Amino acid sequence: MLIKESPRVEKALEKRDLKALEQLISLKPRQINTRTDYSAPLMLSAHKLKHINKIPELQTDAIILNLEDGVSEEMKPFALCMVMLTLSALTQSDKKIIVRVNALDEGGAEEIVALSPFRPDAIRVPKIKNAEDVQKALELCANEIEIHLSIETKEAWLQLSSLKVSSRITAFYLGVLDLFADIHLSQALIQVDNPLMHQILARFILISKALGVKPISFVYQEYQDHEGFQAWLTLEKQMGFDAKGCLSPQQAQHTQETFAQKKSDITRALYIVEQFEKYRAQGITGFSDDKYGFIDEPVYKGALALLKD
Repeated sequence: MLIKESPRVEKALEKRDLKALEQLISLKPRQINTRTDYSAPLMLSAHKLKHINKIPELQTDAIILNLEDGVSEEMKPFALCMVMLTLSALTQSDKKIIVRVNALDEGGAEEIVALSPFRPDAIRVPKIKNAEDVQKALELCANEIEIHLSIETKEAWLQLSSLKVSSRITAFYLGVLDLFADIHLSQALIQVDNPLMHQILARFILISKALGVKPISFVYQEYQDHEGFQAWLTLEKQMGFDAKGCLSPQQAQHTQETFAQKKSDITRALYIVEQFEKYRAQGITGFSDDKYGFIDEPVYKGALALLKD
């Protein structure tokens, strides 16, 4: 059980006793997890104690504690307290712990200020529209905490390349349902074989990668449709994605299995780097190889990039 005071927490939640819940919070030093290799950020409603207590046993590499959609206005203050309790209990975690706050002008600014001393690994900010919004979020938050951005407004989509205003901006999440609503497109168009979706995913990953930001593909709402989910994962892997938002442990498992880096790819990259550097020392930067065909500097750089990820 992650939260030792769970019986008292459960009682406070049942009685909607915010003061009793706040009295259980204690600020403890926390080591921030800076990992970037996570692939399956799993969304949990922050006000649900049962879900919170399962965090240590969940088979995923990242957790998103959600304060936004799915948490009623009445429960948002309780959810915020629950996040504080969770971070105090998880003083060290191999899973990346991300908190999705509300929009900055809908309570998110205050949530960031309140959460900052508890040192989540990252704070995900929704409804971003421009670089000024991003800068505001950065100013509210402790310098060691990453800022992740939900790309779900038409303004953010149009200004995507200008949103990395700091090295602390490390991830973009594609909020495709909200984005389609904002630009007045039917959500029925969100089909794995629709060229429009291919174009959206391609633009999203290309700009994100060019900025040095981790692109995280959209959440698939039909969490019991494993076949449909796998179809999206297959497409996204072909396009270069290595992370997708998840709504269930099953989705997280499928995502990690699909995006797992094969040992053969690492072996190939190591071989290319070794061979290129050997030939380069002789003044040769392009040569035919019996195993992998023609190897030149772009191929070498691609192998280096793979090994650095």
